Amino acid sequence: MYEHIVAFRFKEGIPPEKERELLAQLHSFKGRIPGIIELTAGVNATEEYGNIHGYTLGLRVTFESLEALRAYGPHPVHQQFVQSLGGILDNVVVIDYPIAP
Repeated sequence: MYEHIVAFRFKEGIPPEKERELLAQLHSFKGRIPGIIELTAGVNATEEYGNIHGYTLGLRVTFESLEALRAYGPHPVHQQFVQSLGGILDNVVVIDYPIAP
């Protein structure tokens, strides 16, 4: 299994309804993209360090295999989400790692 973690930082002034729309899109991945075992996504609620880096939306996906993780990137549902980020994304951090048995 592989873990896929993403933190999104948006440009200033993104409306809250756009963030909610993106969150709904992320939640829709499970059941629409093969190989996803578990998926959680949400708005950053941390109070640690005053959230100085500005990452406001997080995603964690557990994939059944490396092959499933690799197929996720080009999947049409994922690509539709990527397209919806056009012009509003300031930065993104992605971490993928295998889950030890």
